[in-house]
Amino acid sequence: MQNEKLIFPIEESNKSRLIGKLRYLRGMSAAGLMFIFIALPVMAIAKIFRQPQILYFWCDWGAKIWLRACGSKVSVTGKEHLDPNISYVFVVNHKSYLDTATMFSYTGRRMGFIAKKELAKVPIVGWVMPFVNILPIDRSNSKRAIETMATIRKVLDKGISIGIFAEGTRAMEGELLPFKKGAFYLAMEAEAPIVPVAIKHTDYLMGKKKGIANAGTIEMVILPPIETKGKTIENDLDSLLNQTRNAIAAELGK
Repeated sequence: MQNEKLIFPIEESNKSRLIGKLRYLRGMSAAGLMFIFIALPVMAIAKIFRQPQILYFWCDWGAKIWLRACGSKVSVTGKEHLDPNISYVFVVNHKSYLDTATMFSYTGRRMGFIAKKELAKVPIVGWVMPFVNILPIDRSNSKRAIETMATIRKVLDKGISIGIFAEGTRAMEGELLPFKKGAFYLAMEAEAPIVPVAIKHTDYLMGKKKGIANAGTIEMVILPPIETKGKTIENDLDSLLNQTRNAIAAELGK
């Protein structure tokens, strides 16, 4: 299966669009209120007392509350594949804002993420990102990219796993976009196992450009890890990318 865009059957909805729009507004409103009245005070306390770890509890709590506000439940399978003593690079498909909250709160691992460099320029958001190991990477600047890679390795060494949406952006409903190579460079440089993760139904529940939130269950399937030790970027990068993407595509097609 080549690294090209794939199309899967789209779930048909017979639910009210009006209710979906109202639920979407409820979810966005809940996110805004939690950010203003909980996240900002907690960030200030974490900054003053230099205790960034307290943010994780509140981010985890907030992510779960937000998913509920959007009408989403989460079903997880495959946690038995994970060793609690190993930090992983989780490579995930991406169709919805719901995906990040699902990964953060339901893998059972303390989780950081790789983000677009533009996020670091957003007021307040850019300030809090390092506190919860959301790391922007600028591949147009080789020096900064190398520095970020070194930081990511330190994060992994602390027992924190990294999640990467390998498509680089949210796909449209029913699509799996080509995977970018950055996640695989990172995993091989850090000698961290790659864990393919297939997240299902989030495009139907709150897909890109839909502006609605349908009630339903997100299925997150954690697939067996793929080892990177002993592999080289020159010889093995493309095969690792294809192996990971094929595993996710096969699960999405079930």
